Amino acid sequence: MFNADPDNRLSHWADFRNSLELSKNPLKEVAVFWKQAPLIPYNAKIDPFYPVSWPTPWEIIVENKYDDFTLSVMMGYSLLYTDRFKDSAITIKTLVDDEHNRLYNIVYIDETVVLNFSDGEVISADNVPSLYRLENMVTLTRPR
Repeated sequence: MFNADPDNRLSHWADFRNSLELSKNPLKEVAVFWKQAPLIPYNAKIDPFYPVSWPTPWEIIVENKYDDFTLSVMMGYSLLYTDRFKDSAITIKTLVDDEHNRLYNIVYIDETVVLNFSDGEVISADNVPSLYRLENMVTLTRPR
């Protein structure tokens, strides 16, 4: 998907979201799908602390530049824009590991499982170390 032209990327993302409706393991599929995205160190077009300024998920796909936070946003929206997960609480928490000077942007689904903590994996929220400091938290919503 990520090497295609913008129109095909948008179509592919729509097809991917549709495939999640009947998937036996949709969370794992989202983790694996977004693991393939082209990563950049920092995406200046999205400020994690100011969601009103964020581009839409469609604009992010057209731009095709993903940092750790943008990747979390797209994982969350891939789920939220399905009928299957439309009522789930999908939250992105920015957690800081002060001991190792490491920042994580983690997607929480109903506060029980997380994506984007371990590359391409789905883990229990209980496995995220409790000593990490919460720096930011945003709940994703979809327009009515």
